[in-house]
Amino acid sequence: METGNIIVLIVAGVAIAIAAWALIQRQKTRKLKQQFGPEYDRVIGQEKSSRRAEAVLGERQKRVEKYPLRDLSQEERDRFAAKWRSIQEHFVDDPRGAVAQADSLITEAMGTRGYPMTDFEQRAADLSVDHPTVVQDYREAHQIAVLDAQGSASTEDLRRAMQRYRTLVEHMLDTHVLQHR
Repeated sequence: METGNIIVLIVAGVAIAIAAWALIQRQKTRKLKQQFGPEYDRVIGQEKSSRRAEAVLGERQKRVEKYPLRDLSQEERDRFAAKWRSIQEHFVDDPRGAVAQADSLITEAMGTRGYPMTDFEQRAADLSVDHPTVVQDYREAHQIAVLDAQGSASTEDLRRAMQRYRTLVEHMLDTHVLQHR
């Protein structure tokens, strides 16, 4: 075989390898965007690089796969639902207390489901793996709870936090949230 033909074959092989790598990367990106939704864009903005953001999201997936996550039993769902109803009923009389209780209820429900109870950012990151559509609600509601603890939240902020917590409670009590595992 002539040297020119060998060079053409090598260049063609390299081009095919590069094209295959690019295709794999696109599929990986598409899968992460589909799984994480708006959280994908938030992490890209935070990391300032899609490559680093995808690495962060991939690490989240690997970490959460090791957790002994489980659905709540019917008894646990009923207990959390009753607590949630009580918290909602107290909102009119004590909005600040209701928001603080809602924040605690979500943390308790996550712990019961098997999420480690580390700091808030870690819990939110872990939650984003299986609940990407509500993790922003969690962040916003928790931020309002923190502002309220500092005396900086308005009644409208507290109302908005309760709406976000309601969405979270519904997801935590759902029996089919671990469907993709």
